[in-house]
Amino acid sequence: MRSLVASAFRRTIADALLSVLLAPNCAACDRPLDEPTQGPVCQACWQSIRSFTPPLCTVCGDPLPSWRVISTESGTCARCGQQHQVSLSRAIGDYDGSLRAIVHALKYGGRRSVARRLGALLAQHGDAVLAGADLVVPVPLHRSRKRLRGFNQAAEIARHLPVASADVLKRVRATLSQTDLPAAERRANVRDVFARRRHADVNGLVIVLVDDVSTTGATLESCARVLLESGARDVRALTAARVVSRPR
Repeated sequence: MRSLVASAFRRTIADALLSVLLAPNCAACDRPLDEPTQGPVCQACWQSIRSFTPPLCTVCGDPLPSWRVISTESGTCARCGQQHQVSLSRAIGDYDGSLRAIVHALKYGGRRSVARRLGALLAQHGDAVLAGADLVVPVPLHRSRKRLRGFNQAAEIARHLPVASADVLKRVRATLSQTDLPAAERRANVRDVFARRRHADVNGLVIVLVDDVSTTGATLESCARVLLESGARDVRALTAARVVSRPR
């Protein structure tokens, strides 16, 4: 008990010194950090994330206004009634507000340490997706973009999930950013972009794809198709954030 009190006291002193000497700001809201030893994002931003709550579409993970709009047979929303490669998806919350700012801090600000807490939140909200999974696979970046950024944000999140992760997939060509394209062009943009790495064996495995954001799900579907064609038994998906489809 005494050691815990001493540790807390030392952390308080360290926070005070860092706040005075460095005056760091939150990587999400840009306000001064009260506890810089706890990471680059303030507790207020983490606590203000608006997480998804049931009912959710089984396939895309979108929040639904009522259980009555879910198909009693498939558990999907009306938009997801068609065939999908990804069988089950979940995200922490909507790609908006604090969650969007935190994802940007990781992806564009290089604040890789926030991936640990994003991974913990994903494990909490995506426990059904991770149940029985054999492997977590991050959505890959093209080598030119990874070289420019210095890391793959999806891989950073994936390695903090409670299932072993592996770089099973690769991008065979560079593409435009999905955020730069209208919805109608996103599927074409990622068609035939991914391939299984030569020595990766996924035969019979239940795989969970991981990415930072899902907009239309086109990237995840493209990755899932490759994995299923390579023998995977089931492909699911987790993303830190999801752009909610509106209107429903």
